[in-house]
Amino acid sequence: RGDNGCARGIHFVFRSLVLLDNDKMSSTDTFTPATHSSFAFSSVPEPHAARRKAILAAHPEIRDLFGPCWQTKWTVLLVVGLHLHLAHLSVDMAVLPMLAMAWLIGGLMTSNLFLAGHEVSHNLAFDKPLYNKLLGFVVNAPICIPFTIPFAKYHHDHHREQGSIGVDCDLPTPLEASLFSAGGPVTKVAWMFLQLIFYSVRPLVVRPKTPGLWDALNLLSCLAFDIFLWTSPLFGPRAILYLLLSMLLGGGLHPAAAHFIAEHYLFPPGKGDPVDPSQETFSYYGPWNFVTYNVGHHNEHHDFPRIPGTRLHRVREIAPEFYSGLRHHVSYFHVLYAFVFDDRVGPFARVTRKKAE
Repeated sequence: RGDNGCARGIHFVFRSLVLLDNDKMSSTDTFTPATHSSFAFSSVPEPHAARRKAILAAHPEIRDLFGPCWQTKWTVLLVVGLHLHLAHLSVDMAVLPMLAMAWLIGGLMTSNLFLAGHEVSHNLAFDKPLYNKLLGFVVNAPICIPFTIPFAKYHHDHHREQGSIGVDCDLPTPLEASLFSAGGPVTKVAWMFLQLIFYSVRPLVVRPKTPGLWDALNLLSCLAFDIFLWTSPLFGPRAILYLLLSMLLGGGLHPAAAHFIAEHYLFPPGKGDPVDPSQETFSYYGPWNFVTYNVGHHNEHHDFPRIPGTRLHRVREIAPEFYSGLRHHVSYFHVLYAFVFDDRVGPFARVTRKKAE
């Protein structure tokens, strides 16, 4: 993984350019590693804007990958239809088989739908933002709780100011990280199991925003569909329970949800890996990308958020010299295992920085 000497050299040059590209940087630039009770801290700007600029200068053909993907809307309709079909089947199931299906299959479909919501938040299903928002309501329907509109607002902050304290709501709060680091593997498992709840509530605490018209429409569309499910003879309360369990189980201890941990949490380098303790975004290259809109290509996504998941893999193919020197994951199962049992990894293992002026 990244053993090529030339690629490492290019990566070193790129890191230097990140510093040179920002006239506020000086000899006092610092990187403070994470500890068991504090986040890592960097005085260097997030790396993606500088890398985007460098890649486009070297490979302007990358721009040909920009723009929406026609496949997304059909994938959404297929997954929503299958998920609702399973919700219908769950009505007559015993508890244990329903729980197993909610985790094994429902969890996978929920993860796929969350990441479809991620795609539409970047307007990558249609050219017009309006159509992306409306498709987001379809994505949201079997989730039962409104998320696509608020997610888009906070996710754009995550891209613009990655790691910025008080702005990037992808970061755990210090209290959250302290509570769930204290008990070792047990509390880390509990935090992972509940991470979707924290992911939803955290923005309301860290950076509350006034709800707008689209938030209201998102809420009303969800309520209308929930009422339909509750009153329909094909579904009913049991089907809603199945969908909610799929969301909770699929967003926590499920390999398809490991991307929540893999993307920005700091893992110690393995044998032969490039050693850059300040690397703060990590890609995953493996089979789960096939069902998660290639979200594993996360460095590539942050470098080029205008490229849809179906074309993200082409970025590394076109510009391998910018990615071969970066550490990456090859197993989501290993990500989950290491996060729980490696004492060097935990909720504090994130790079933070001051809010941009």
